[in-house]
Amino acid sequence: AVFEAAPAGAVGVSAPLRGTLVALEVAEGDTVRPGQAVAVLEAMKMQHVVTAGEGGTVRRLPYALGAVVETGAPLAFVVPAETGELAAADEAIDLDLIRADLAEVRARYALTLDENRPDAVARRRRTGQRTARENLDDLFDPGSFNEYGALAIAAQKRRRSVEDLQVATPADGIVTGVGEVNGHLFGEDAARCVGLAYDFTVLAGTQGHFNHKKTDRILEFAEHWKAPVIWYTEGGGGRPGDVDVGGLTASSLDTTSFTTFARLSGVAPRIAINSGRCFAGNAVFFGCADVTIATRYSNIGLGGPAMIEGGGLGVFTPDEIGPSEVHWENGALDLLVEDEAAATAAAKHILSMFQGPVKDWTCADQRTLRHLLPENRVRVYDVRRIIETLADTGSWIELRGGYGVGLITGFLRIEGRPMGLIANDPRHLGGAIDSPGAEKGGRFLQLCDAFGIPVVSLCDTPGFMVGPDSEKTAAIRRGSRLFVTAASLSVPLFAVVLRKGYGLGAQAMTGGDFSASAMTIAWPTAEFGPMGLEGAVRLGYRKELEAETDPAAREALFQKLVGRMYETGKAISVAQVDEIDAVIDPAETRAWLMRGLKSCPVKKPAGRSFVDVW
Repeated sequence: AVFEAAPAGAVGVSAPLRGTLVALEVAEGDTVRPGQAVAVLEAMKMQHVVTAGEGGTVRRLPYALGAVVETGAPLAFVVPAETGELAAADEAIDLDLIRADLAEVRARYALTLDENRPDAVARRRRTGQRTARENLDDLFDPGSFNEYGALAIAAQKRRRSVEDLQVATPADGIVTGVGEVNGHLFGEDAARCVGLAYDFTVLAGTQGHFNHKKTDRILEFAEHWKAPVIWYTEGGGGRPGDVDVGGLTASSLDTTSFTTFARLSGVAPRIAINSGRCFAGNAVFFGCADVTIATRYSNIGLGGPAMIEGGGLGVFTPDEIGPSEVHWENGALDLLVEDEAAATAAAKHILSMFQGPVKDWTCADQRTLRHLLPENRVRVYDVRRIIETLADTGSWIELRGGYGVGLITGFLRIEGRPMGLIANDPRHLGGAIDSPGAEKGGRFLQLCDAFGIPVVSLCDTPGFMVGPDSEKTAAIRRGSRLFVTAASLSVPLFAVVLRKGYGLGAQAMTGGDFSASAMTIAWPTAEFGPMGLEGAVRLGYRKELEAETDPAAREALFQKLVGRMYETGKAISVAQVDEIDAVIDPAETRAWLMRGLKSCPVKKPAGRSFVDVW
C-alpha cells in the first residue's frame, strides 16, 4: 500500500495491524513522550493501543476516527525532540491496588470459607465434628491444595435468589481439588492426590447438579493422571430440590462419577472416610473405595430413612441404619476410629504404603522374637505382638480387624519398605481358616498385587475350618479364594511358618503350596503335616488306641505317637527333606525378608482391571 509521505523533519507512528481507528489519544501540536499512547485500533473485537516510538511534537494526524487503516499506515507524524529532551512515559503502578473485578472474586471466595460461616462451623462443633475444609486442610500438605469449582452454587435459582444461594450453598456442598499428601516423605510426584469432601452443612451434603458436575470433573482428572483419591463421604445422597435442571434431566442416572470412580479400581488407591450419616449415593462411593475408614459415630446405608419408608419397609431413625459397629463386624469397614482427626491420620498412613519406601526407620530388638511363642506347643499367644516387633516401629496398621478375625491383614514396613501382611490368629479357632477369613485374606492379596506391594505371610494354622456348620458358609468356594488369588500374584509372597503348618490351610497361606511362595521359611517352633498331629494320630492309630483299655496307658500311648509324629514333622525334619527353604533364628526374620525383597523385582501388574470391593 502507498501511504501519505511524512512532512519534512517528521517521522510516522505506524499501525501494527489492519484495523479501525477508534480513538486518538493526542491532538496536533501536542508533545508526546516515548511510549506514550497515540491512537487505538480495533480488530477482531479487540482494541490495540499504538504508542510513540520516540518523543516529540505531533505535526499531523492523517486519519479521522472510524477510518479503516492498513498495516504500516502512519497514524501520526511526530517531529522528534532533541535527544534525551523528553523522558519515556512512565506508567506508575500501585501494586497494592485491588481492582473492582478482583475485589468481586475475592468477596465470592470469602463466602465459601469457614471463617465467614460461623453458624455452619458451630453446627459441626455441636456434633463434635470438623468442617469439610478443616478435614482437607489436615489431609493435604500446607499450601499444596488447588480447589476446583469453589464458586459453584446449588441449581435452585428458580426458587431462591442468587445472593441467598451464594451464602447458603457454597461450593454446592462439596469441596474438591488436587494437592500433595506426605510430600515431605515421598516428593512431589508420589505425593499428588485428589481430595473430595462433602459439606454436611450445605443441604446435608447431598448430591446436587453442580455437586455431581464437580465430582465428575475431579474424578476424571484422577483417572487421567492416575492420582490417588481420598474422599470424605458424609451426606444424604441424591438431592431432589435442584429445580433449575427441570426439563433438562429426568432421572440424573447418566451421572458419570459412579462409573469413573469404579473404573479407578486397580488404577490408583482410593480411600474413603466417613463421619456421621452417609446414605444412598454417598454410601456407594464409600463402598467402592479400596480402603474404608469410619468414625464410631457413623451411620452408612444404601438408603436413608425417607427411602426406606418410601419403599414400604418401615420407619427408622438415621441412627438405626447401618451404625459403624455393625459395619465393623460385617467387614464393610477396614478401620474404625474415634474421630475425623484419627481417620485422616490413618488415611495418610495407609496412603503412604502405596507411595513407596521411606528412608528413616527404627525397629524393636529382634531377639525379642525368640521369646514370643510359648514353649508349650499348644499354648495360644498374641500374634500381633510378633507383627509389631517384626515391623518398623509404628508402621503396622491392621485392616478389617472386626471381620474374619481368624486371619489378620494389614500393612507394615521392613527397613522402610512397605509390605502387606496376612497372619493366622491362633486365639480364634486355633488359627483355622474359616470362610470370612479366607475371603478377607484373598481380597487383601488382590489389593496388594494391584499396587505392587509384596506380601509376608505368617502361618500358624491347623488347616481350613471343617464341619457341617462351616460348610453352610460356602467354605468350599470362599476358602478357595486364597488359592485362586495367590496363583495370579505378580508380587512376591514370603511365607514364614511360626508354628502350625498343616494341610490345605498351610498351602493356602503360602501361595498354594510350599514351593509357590518366593520363599517358605520356618521358625524352630514350626511343625508340619497333612493334618494336625493329634488328629492324625487319632485317625491313623485308632485301632491301637481303642485296644488299650486302661485310660492312663491309652493317654501315654497317644502322647508317644504324637511325639513320634512331631519328630517327623518338626521344622528341621521337614527342611531336611527339602520341603521348606530354611529354618531360621526368629531374630533373623527381618534380615531374611529384606534379602528376599532385594532378590525379587516388584512390578505393578499390567493386566489387573480392578480390585474386588469385598
